[in-house]
Amino acid sequence: MRDQYDRPAEPAARAADVWKVYGEGEARVSALRGVSVEFARGRFTAIMGPSGSGKSTLMHCLAGLDSVTRGEVYIGATKLTGLGDAGLTKLRRTQVGFIFQQFNLLPTLTAHENILLPLAIAGRKVDKEWFRTVIDAVGLGDRLDHRPAQLSGGQQQRVACARALVSKPEVIFADEPTGNLDSRTGAEVLGFLRQSVHDFGQTIVMVTHDANAASHADRVVFLADGQIVHDMANPTADGVLDTIKRITGER
Repeated sequence: MRDQYDRPAEPAARAADVWKVYGEGEARVSALRGVSVEFARGRFTAIMGPSGSGKSTLMHCLAGLDSVTRGEVYIGATKLTGLGDAGLTKLRRTQVGFIFQQFNLLPTLTAHENILLPLAIAGRKVDKEWFRTVIDAVGLGDRLDHRPAQLSGGQQQRVACARALVSKPEVIFADEPTGNLDSRTGAEVLGFLRQSVHDFGQTIVMVTHDANAASHADRVVFLADGQIVHDMANPTADGVLDTIKRITGER
């Protein structure tokens, strides 16, 4: 099925000359400095860079979790820049999925209820066939009645992955999704994210510091000092490490 995603596709998300500035005067810090980047549909992109490079700020601006100082951000055809709180809230509920390092599951809800929570909040009906497809993909069929405390870290993150995917978002943003997992469990989660791109055509943008995690992506965008400094297709762990070392040495 992969060849259908090898053709050029319109962006699922993009930033155009985006600046993000914090503070004023001597305390002024430019976290992003004129960043322009596109994320094609049906692709898995990793964002990497040294600490303070702006990678998390870029993801937050792309996802509508933070505003930009200057420039424009789009999710699909929707321009986030200038949207009010109500518009941003609706967009995050309907067009964006999130996976965080801390899982962010509600402890009093079962796995089933946590997965369907975004749909319940948005007042949307459950596509039962798609729900079953997602559950089968993450291998949670026998864990749906369990609460987070009854699940392993890897199982909790798979619940979070299913929650992000079940609403069929335009793009899923993953912030260090394997940061709290051991290497084997992390590889399982990354394998699922890779599968969701290959089998379902999902778009994923992942912030990570892990070269092995980045090697699961189709592409890696490298930031340093708030600017994109390198763009790598078909990454390998060794290639990513070499690039990070070079970027760090250049700073």
